[in-house]
Amino acid sequence: MRDTTQIEVIAPNLKRRLSGVTATIARLVPLQSSMIGIRATGPGLPADVPHIPLWKLPFLSRRTPIVWHARRNTEMLLGLFLRNVLRLPLKLLFTSASQRHHSGYTKWLISKMDDVIATSQKTRSYLNHEAHVVMHGIDLENFAIPADKPALRRDLGLPEGLLLGCYGRIRHQKGTDAFVDAMITLCKDREDVFGIVMGRATEKHQTFLQDLKDKVAAEGLADRILFKPEVTVDEIPAWYQVLDLFIAPQRWEGFGLTPLEAMACGVPVVATDVGAFSEIVTTPQIGTVVEPGDPAALAEAARPFLSDAAALAESGRAARAHVEENFRIEGEAQRLVAIYKGLLDAK
Repeated sequence: MRDTTQIEVIAPNLKRRLSGVTATIARLVPLQSSMIGIRATGPGLPADVPHIPLWKLPFLSRRTPIVWHARRNTEMLLGLFLRNVLRLPLKLLFTSASQRHHSGYTKWLISKMDDVIATSQKTRSYLNHEAHVVMHGIDLENFAIPADKPALRRDLGLPEGLLLGCYGRIRHQKGTDAFVDAMITLCKDREDVFGIVMGRATEKHQTFLQDLKDKVAAEGLADRILFKPEVTVDEIPAWYQVLDLFIAPQRWEGFGLTPLEAMACGVPVVATDVGAFSEIVTTPQIGTVVEPGDPAALAEAARPFLSDAAALAESGRAARAHVEENFRIEGEAQRLVAIYKGLLDAK
């Protein structure tokens, strides 16, 4: 049995504002702490995440190696400082989720790492470096098929009929406007179709959000395409569980967990070909992938799922089974821990 009280891995989070990286650390580190001696460091993390304050880092033991698992440039840079200037015995590991060509500075930082991980095959194609591929997983206990979807809809005050959702930050990059345009088309096609836009628009995206609401109202669909405020992490599974189909309309994405969260709740997905979506939605039964920025393609891909209730239910069950087989968070945690141990054991 490994002594998990000894610090063997540090997962830095050098950003106070909530982000995808912060959420990843908050999900993984508590789970990994039963497998290896891991601590997070930095601001903005929940209280239940095993943690070491930043100010204690210079005083860590220099007798045994420690893996420094960076996920941002600033964290790679701090790892280099701790190793090369303060002489801490760090093994530097970087995870990249980016799907664009890196700057010269980022390439230089990556070249100094002892090992590299990519969150998808597409991400690895942008790295000029050998890399493991470890895709994200999710918690299948919280994200699950509901026992009684109609009752849950009633509890949340939602209409009967076919319910489609688009969740996440509200902005052009996330394709919220493409979802709204696709929903306008689908709502005009069928009277039993409803849509939900849920998420947060930051101050600079408030005009974008208001324009979408005005467009929906002008089409006479304010009671069919609903705008809901962002909910807390513990509330979000229920909002997936009420859906019949999830739409992920992003124009750009690093990885993108929302399709996985929906599929785990028994909801098939129509997604754009960004992030890891084409590596998540891999068969027509569980979903369809279309080109980004094309509302007509989103609507056309959604139609077959909405036309056959029995097939839609079967697609939901297949989506859940696909996530169970391939995207458990426990599997992600275990694959990362195996990489940590390989670094720690390397001479």
